[in-house]
Amino acid sequence: MAIIPDHPAQGRVTGDGAELAFGHWPGQGPAVVALHGLTASHVNFAGIAERLAGRRPLLAFDLRGRGRSDKHGPYGMAQHARDTAAAMVSFGLGESVVVGHSMGAYVAVALAAMYPQRVGGLVLIDGGVPVPAPPVPVEQLLAPQLARLHQTFPDTESYLDFWRALPVFPEASWDGPGRRWVEAYLRYDLGGEPPALRPRASADAVRADLVDSLAPEVLRERLAGLSVPVLLLRAEHGFLPGQPGLIPDASAAAELVKDFTDRLLPGTTHYTIAMDEPGATTVADAVVEFARRCDRLKEHG
Repeated sequence: MAIIPDHPAQGRVTGDGAELAFGHWPGQGPAVVALHGLTASHVNFAGIAERLAGRRPLLAFDLRGRGRSDKHGPYGMAQHARDTAAAMVSFGLGESVVVGHSMGAYVAVALAAMYPQRVGGLVLIDGGVPVPAPPVPVEQLLAPQLARLHQTFPDTESYLDFWRALPVFPEASWDGPGRRWVEAYLRYDLGGEPPALRPRASADAVRADLVDSLAPEVLRERLAGLSVPVLLLRAEHGFLPGQPGLIPDASAAAELVKDFTDRLLPGTTHYTIAMDEPGATTVADAVVEFARRCDRLKEHG
């Protein structure tokens, strides 16, 4: 049965002192839990959910401070992990495969370290591992995306035009299947009423989480303590096509994690690895295969 990418079942669930919005795409077997990036929402996974095609259910949350979740603090990777663990309890989930994209990958690592009984395996999409310092501050690399949090837009089309003018999504992303996924994500991203629509992500949350996700020693300690399989899916390019990848190699993580697999996805950027082709299909197939492996490991103790 085809999955409608921009119409998952949606609702709200109690986290750790905050209400979290979620999207759920149906499928067979145990649900995969998905955690999005710095300024994103659960709709970031629309393309991956469609390409899963019901082979696994996908349950994705709006992290605190994003989307339609509560906006009050505290923030940070540990707090997002507490929220996610509480939400998983509400859904009655046991050991689950957890997928994190970008900052969501760092939240996934914190979740596995703090609540090992909730996590059966991690799929880290272009994040979650130590990365070399960029040539310029991250805030500068993400300047247009972060600036939008302080802007208002008269209507949805103006917001889509704002993104079309950025080089983040190549022209092909607006013509192929990725267009539906990107537009669904951007339409969900806006809150308020015309003519003063505003992105839903809290600037305070983004600022706090950006600093926290880059704390190297805490990350290394969490990775070293993991006892579950970890699959890293790296984008070939950085934020923009042609830029060096954000994770040029995974040697630092491989030295820390006992059961670690590294895979580079050619032709993808940090964004298109989740929200366009060939990224969405490749990630979905990898998640299904990895989840089956985790199921087998659980069966054999």
